[in-house]
Amino acid sequence: MEGESGNMKKDYYQILGVDRNATQDQIRKAFRKLAAKYHPDRNPNDKHAEEMFKQINEAHEVLSDPEKRKLYDRYGENWKQFQNAEQAAGAQGGTRPGGGFGKSYQWDDGQTYYKWSYDDIFGKGASGGAQEDIFESIFGGGFNPFGEQFKNVYKMRGQDVKAELVITLDEAYNGTEKIFRINDQTIKLKIKPGTDNGQILKLKGKGAPGVNGGPNGDLLITVKIAEHPIYKRKGADLYADLPVDLYTAVLGGKVMFNTFKGKVKVDIPAESQNGKIIRLSGLGMPKNAAKTQFGDLYLTLNVQLPTNLTPKEKALFRELAKLRGHV
Repeated sequence: MEGESGNMKKDYYQILGVDRNATQDQIRKAFRKLAAKYHPDRNPNDKHAEEMFKQINEAHEVLSDPEKRKLYDRYGENWKQFQNAEQAAGAQGGTRPGGGFGKSYQWDDGQTYYKWSYDDIFGKGASGGAQEDIFESIFGGGFNPFGEQFKNVYKMRGQDVKAELVITLDEAYNGTEKIFRINDQTIKLKIKPGTDNGQILKLKGKGAPGVNGGPNGDLLITVKIAEHPIYKRKGADLYADLPVDLYTAVLGGKVMFNTFKGKVKVDIPAESQNGKIIRLSGLGMPKNAAKTQFGDLYLTLNVQLPTNLTPKEKALFRELAKLRGHV
């Protein structure tokens, strides 16, 4: 939607494609669907997809937080200015007044400043009138409920920014580097070997900019590890199925299996039962970035029965059944 000045006016509900009365569950489902569609990993070098992904994340960040959503519903794109102002008021003494005029507190230097609720200043559903006159006479005009004096003194830390990064289990095993852009910054993120699913990486000062010269917030990245077609991970240990033919399970032998450290020969004891678990020490995930300690690999035997038997093979199985007392 075009704003009055020609700038793009963001409508977070429209970006996510949900109604303004949408539930948190509807918002979450809409976000996940769009995020999967426009994720940079699925749209490499696609500027449009990258911009859409940023807008989707921004919209979800606000609408999934009840307090932020309440401010956005009331003040639109200016919601963050009001949130910062409220936080500033709380940080400098007391809570926001619930009504009435002339609520005051003092700074450390002894000067008295007045603080007001937004209903005090603007009124519920009202505009103009005596309240604006009072506001301007106290603070000297301008759209700042705490006045220019407050603005020039108070420095506020920027908000932390949360993001998710999806990597493969192979990348988690070996470690990797990811390059991405956020807040017009190009960031190179080093993922250490053994990084676990759900681990949060903090990049200090890479979050939202501070207010009035305050420090930047941090960038908090939650690492998500995609499902692997073979392995299941539990901590530093890995679990997988190992297909074994009937003859090897009965007579014993060796079966090749491809691990992250390369192919290994797995010893199958004679008369191994279906579902038997074999532990291979040190073939799991790294326990430290130096890859000097590892978890274990647990293989569950999945015995494969022969198919398309010839008449002679069936006869041999019948003979074996008789030898085992099965008629």
